[in-house]
Amino acid sequence: MASPERRRLSILGSTGSIGINTLGVIAHLGGRDAFEIAALTGNGNIGLLADQARRFGADLAVTADPRRYGELKEALAGTGIAVAAGNSGLIEAAERDADWVMAAIVGTAGLMPTLAAARRGADIALANKECLVSAGDLFVDAVREGGGRLIPVDSEHNAIFQVLEERQRAAVERIVLTASGGPFRTYPLERMRDVTVETARAHPNWSMGLKISIDSASMFNKALEMIEAHHLFRVAPEQIEVVVHPQSVIHSMVGYRDGSVLAQLGSPDMRTAIGYALAYPDRPALPVARLDFARLARLDFEAPDEVRFPALRLARLAMARGGVQGAVLNGAKETALDAFIAGRAGFLAMAEIVEEVMERLGHLKGAAGLDDIVEADAEARRMAAGLLG
Repeated sequence: MASPERRRLSILGSTGSIGINTLGVIAHLGGRDAFEIAALTGNGNIGLLADQARRFGADLAVTADPRRYGELKEALAGTGIAVAAGNSGLIEAAERDADWVMAAIVGTAGLMPTLAAARRGADIALANKECLVSAGDLFVDAVREGGGRLIPVDSEHNAIFQVLEERQRAAVERIVLTASGGPFRTYPLERMRDVTVETARAHPNWSMGLKISIDSASMFNKALEMIEAHHLFRVAPEQIEVVVHPQSVIHSMVGYRDGSVLAQLGSPDMRTAIGYALAYPDRPALPVARLDFARLARLDFEAPDEVRFPALRLARLAMARGGVQGAVLNGAKETALDAFIAGRAGFLAMAEIVEEVMERLGHLKGAAGLDDIVEADAEARRMAAGLLG
């Protein structure tokens, strides 16, 4: 049983960039003296996962790849740390007794474990976009019924969470999501056709994993964030705006009906959002760079170009259709993204594939129960794979 002085945490996706930063924040705020780690999960980086589990004294370590179970078991032999693998292992990790769960598994693989954690009443620090994009209403209902809190970790949504005054919710006029514009903000359309994985992964401001960096470059990341904001903050699609802000200093804004606009500013460092989610409602001291406004000098803004970045338009289409259309968009997007990484599709082809799948599956607009969501996601993936040949 955890001592009353130490909070009990689990990190789903501890070997990715968010998970690594989360453990860094935990170490900075006291490590094993302040926290108990119920479970850590990863995928293929068994060495890192085992090192993390040993360093933080995790009760359970899980690899999502069942073929790597033996490797993880051997790496943790003699430590007393339990080991599991596969989807059942991820669910086991989510259901472990922990009052706070970082949900950082990338893609729809994170949906079931995060739902399991929400349903048992854990506070969810949400870094997995797909929970809300594919299953927004279902997931928000699970959090509410479980009795836990949902605290967004995406820098944009975390910023909104910080400046959206709950008692003034009726006065909210608009939500403004900022986007850096990525590495191709000024590229002409024809030049974007020849973009490579290596150039797409080089984000100008943030240090992120491969897939999220490419999503940022294509602005699919921002498209998913629009759908997330719709569910997180209960605002209509037409109240959600996107503005390109190359410096990534203003992380997002909330506009109120009296004309006021409240913004959250800070250095582009995910540890700020992670620390806020971990210590909420307190603000912990964190070793992040402080803004020097004299050196910053200027903040630039521009409207996004939806011809070169059609993902934003597709997000609005998914929100307008409702139902399982978020799952359709995301399933097709993940398949197209994997194809781009594998060299089987061009950079611009990703949005073309998603749009074609959404056109063909536009009739799927019904209520989004879990079975409906899973089926729509699978069908979108199959169709996208078929278009890839």
